[in-house]
Amino acid sequence: MSDLVIREADAGDIDAIAELEKICFATPWSRDSIRQELVENDLAFYVVAELDGEVVGYMGMWHIVDEGHVTNVAVHPDHRGKHVASAIVAVVLAYSEAGGIRRFTLEVRSSNEAAKALYRKFDFKEEGLRRGYYKDNGEDAVIMWRDPAEPLKN
Repeated sequence: MSDLVIREADAGDIDAIAELEKICFATPWSRDSIRQELVENDLAFYVVAELDGEVVGYMGMWHIVDEGHVTNVAVHPDHRGKHVASAIVAVVLAYSEAGGIRRFTLEVRSSNEAAKALYRKFDFKEEGLRRGYYKDNGEDAVIMWRDPAEPLKN
């Protein structure tokens, strides 16, 4: 595999992120929502993962006081199983912890075993359920939390 580059996302990444949303999610965020996240939302922090200059993944998080709320993690299907998501999550968690984030949370589809396994790798724990959270099919969301007092695993 070529060298993976993980960098902070900027307005030039809006179209690439919007395309990944369409490919990866049943209910993708709109291009305008992504633009607002990258350009207007002072609480948002996004990174992209590039291979050979192509954006193949991204992650977003809102920094709210001393907590990080993961909004999305996506990797193009052609690049799954290559540890791209693990690299993205590791970078964002390390950066956020260095910036004072004390806890992290996210919601994940109850059926998404691959994503739950990824988050468990980084010491996220299942701590709740949001019934009917996903509007496309009424699926529940598992609420996961991570306390950075626990050592970061790679």
